[in-house]
Amino acid sequence: MAGAVLRRRLPAGATALASRLRAARDRVLLPEASSGGEQWQRVPLNAAVARHLDALGAEGSSAAEISGSAHAGRAWRHYESLDHPEFDLCAPLAGRGTFDVVICEQVIEHVVDPGAAVANLRGLCARGGHVVVSTPFLIRVHELPAYGMHDYWRFTPRGLRLLLERAGLQVDQVGSWGNRACVRGNFDRWPAYRRWHPLRNEPDLPVQVWAFASNPR
Repeated sequence: MAGAVLRRRLPAGATALASRLRAARDRVLLPEASSGGEQWQRVPLNAAVARHLDALGAEGSSAAEISGSAHAGRAWRHYESLDHPEFDLCAPLAGRGTFDVVICEQVIEHVVDPGAAVANLRGLCARGGHVVVSTPFLIRVHELPAYGMHDYWRFTPRGLRLLLERAGLQVDQVGSWGNRACVRGNFDRWPAYRRWHPLRNEPDLPVQVWAFASNPR
């Protein structure tokens, strides 16, 4: 057929060898991260959240983090780590106290009812307090059934803003980051960041989406 590009089919042995070579290359160029904080996809996200928390200041403030403890080392007056799903973010709060800062990273995509979850983030946040939410967008389905963590949702920047606003939060800033190289890099693993990984942002290909909001007084 005119204009068609014909590819010669490789012998089975050559195909297997090519596959092994690609896997070996990827292990070098895309090494598996040992923690979420090392992941390429989270470098700009982590920097944005760190700048925001620095600006808010920790001294004299109380904080709750759902799920994880990435920000436990800050000089909070009081800090609690609430692990979802043991702490069910969609269930009634039943008189639980409030915090000056509520941090919820990489969780909203795993809850059954994101509307109820965000309403509870507001419920956990003191009047005039702050809420930090981050969630992935262009990444593969990732489930942790051993921990009761299933994968349900994805939110664009506009969608995350709407979700928070419908819960009555005032959205101060929405951000996102991603590029096609990172999208491809996450196909088979969660690679650690290396200096050869591009950090340019392609706004139409967000890998991570985040929002900084406040609870009106």
